[in-house]
Amino acid sequence: MAGGRDRQRLGARGEALAADFLRRRGYRILARNYRTRLGELDLVARHGREIVFIEVRTRQGGGFGTPAESVRRLKQSRWRRAAVVFLQQQDWSDRPCRFDFVGVDLSDELAPDIQLLQNLILPEDDFQG
Repeated sequence: MAGGRDRQRLGARGEALAADFLRRRGYRILARNYRTRLGELDLVARHGREIVFIEVRTRQGGGFGTPAESVRRLKQSRWRRAAVVFLQQQDWSDRPCRFDFVGVDLSDELAPDIQLLQNLILPEDDFQG
């Protein structure tokens, strides 16, 4: 399916741009596309003392809104659960952590617009980090 491959390429490009953007801001990327049966984490990084779970959304053109507008539509419960699994597997359950969002807008291929939203507040009901 050509559309699916195009979306995968767009997503991969956005994640690569986001990782570079974050590195320049002092983040150390620990994992990319971390998958569990409970969900996926686009990027996992360390920023200072905190473990940061990062959702990356990439858009090309404004037809579906900006990347930042999709924050409220994230599958937050699955994101949180995948983070718990990551922390447990690394034996880092006692480390401080947070959730960030990076929006990548590729409307202008020569000058991508990258936005970082730090420390998103997610529902507490299923997070026991």
